[in-house]
Amino acid sequence: MPETELMQLPDMPLHDPFIVADKATRTYYLYTSNDPSVSGVDGTGTMVYRSHDLRGWMRPVVVFLAAEQSGIWATDGGWAPEVHELGGRYYLFTTLHNQDKALPVPPANQWGTPFQLPNYLRGTITAVSDSLLGPFTAVDPARPTPPENLMTLDGTLHVDRSGQPWMVYAHEWLQTVDGTMEAIRLTPDLSGTVGDPVFLFKASDAFWISEQIPGGVPHQLPPYITDGPQLYRTPDGSLLMLWSTYEKNVAGKDGTVSGGYVQTWAVAESGEITGPWRQQRPLVRDDSGHGMLFRTFDERLMMVLHRPFENARGKLYEMQLVGHELRVLRQRTDLDGGG
Repeated sequence: MPETELMQLPDMPLHDPFIVADKATRTYYLYTSNDPSVSGVDGTGTMVYRSHDLRGWMRPVVVFLAAEQSGIWATDGGWAPEVHELGGRYYLFTTLHNQDKALPVPPANQWGTPFQLPNYLRGTITAVSDSLLGPFTAVDPARPTPPENLMTLDGTLHVDRSGQPWMVYAHEWLQTVDGTMEAIRLTPDLSGTVGDPVFLFKASDAFWISEQIPGGVPHQLPPYITDGPQLYRTPDGSLLMLWSTYEKNVAGKDGTVSGGYVQTWAVAESGEITGPWRQQRPLVRDDSGHGMLFRTFDERLMMVLHRPFENARGKLYEMQLVGHELRVLRQRTDLDGGG
């Protein structure tokens, strides 16, 4: 494909999409994990597509490479990149991991079965740049931002009403069995943390998660997974959190449990990150998830997510807020090609 030819969403490898709508340039920046097959650059990192209309996208450019960070603690992963503006600078959050740095294996869990899965260093790092196009430099290359003893992923930024920045992240089911959402205060320049993590909710709080399991099959079936938090303030002052998990269902007469990836959400009517959080029914099923909300330049509320989980592509939905109730109006198949 010529460098000047625009790409379409069905042709763009796109896992964990995150869009920044830059009003100054009327450009949409779509961040995702680096894929050398389209960026032409090898290595774990972040690349960004750009568009003026959400339909035609410029070939991606790489804005962050883990291996280029002096003294970086990990060079694998590169998942769930997000870019947030704060104080006139741009901050990249992305999840790295290092399987050579083991964490203690947790003791037997509440279901009575010991963990056999390895636990290793995984967490979200923070990097900074003066441009949406990078290059981004790790703020502290020696460690992830959340506590190192916690196996975490998918960190996102939330700034509360008092101006206090937080990182909200998923605490991995590999350590907890029932994955949790947690938050930790950040220093003003996002270079470190303040205090201890705050528990927000656990994956099994989603009341609908096992509704499809028929009678006679135990409903307490681990693991329960938390993925992809993103926070959004509503006009009535409530706080929404988009997040993803796996819906439990049964495949086969032997009671084998499987699950489909779903895009769901929760609301804190208090408007505070500490909640309490009230779980809502999924917005989109069909192996869809890790979505986020943004507004177009004509003020339409949109959600971007990926589907399917493997070989993912970006899907766009036009959304509606009624108070703090979030609704899907329609999939924008004219932009994302359907499917």
